[in-house]
Amino acid sequence: MHSKEDDQKKTCEPSQCGSCGDASCASAGHTNPQPAAADDTDRKLKDRLSRIRRKIIVMSGKGGVGKSTVAVNLAMSAMLSGQRVGLLDVDLHGPSIPTMLGLVGQRLEGGENGMLPIEIGGLKVLSVGFLLNHPDDPVIWRGPMKMSVIRQFIEDVDWGDLDLLVIDVPPGTGDEPLSICQLIPELDGAVIVTTPQKVAAADVRKSINFCKELGVTVLGVIENMSGFACPKCGEVTPILRAGGGRIMAEQMHVPFLGSIPIDPLIAESGDEGKAFVESAASSPAAGAFREIVRELTMA
Repeated sequence: MHSKEDDQKKTCEPSQCGSCGDASCASAGHTNPQPAAADDTDRKLKDRLSRIRRKIIVMSGKGGVGKSTVAVNLAMSAMLSGQRVGLLDVDLHGPSIPTMLGLVGQRLEGGENGMLPIEIGGLKVLSVGFLLNHPDDPVIWRGPMKMSVIRQFIEDVDWGDLDLLVIDVPPGTGDEPLSICQLIPELDGAVIVTTPQKVAAADVRKSINFCKELGVTVLGVIENMSGFACPKCGEVTPILRAGGGRIMAEQMHVPFLGSIPIDPLIAESGDEGKAFVESAASSPAAGAFREIVRELTMA
């Protein structure tokens, strides 16, 4: 029979159930276990990541410093050196990597173990650009949707066995880099891209502090557009004030990985959908990319 005492029984918050020990609680003894599906999902994510030996994120404090260009050419340099490499583009609102590698119009296909990344010369590439009906279509997503898609890019994609996964994130310290750092707690580290000017280097400090706050190792700083490499003689002439990246790295107590000079062929290669380090392998800038990859491999 229903009694007044039953109506007066208190009920704890769901988060307290199973821990309060109050016999008068109407929910005493009931627990809220995590759904089995969530455990399976986490296991699947870990299984994917366990097959990737090294995972690095390429960041910048602001736009316009050539971050995606650096990410593409680092990944391609590593692949040309004999490593098994993947390139993950999570610049969701401005996916430029398909254009830089001549992959515009490519579409993802499903395999036995998940979606298959697009391959170019052995490099495995994944970008939101492969999901758009047209390259000019905008991606209008809020934070939770971004996190969900980025998780799918790792969890539901058959990356296979990789020596290195290079992850290109948009400028700043927002949803995309935060999502990557949360989804990949064993991230090997971050490469920070800047240009020589003081104003650019100042913004990069925020990216370094972001990594420190999240416990992500800063593998080093790359100073892009550091001088002009003459396409005829190869001589490098300072145009922008040089050395800002190196000085900032020293002040922030992080490694300085090297400088990449301006080379007209870098922009030309990107527009034509060719990897610069492959199409202009003898240039000083291509040599600089190879040296940085060697440095990262040794780290």
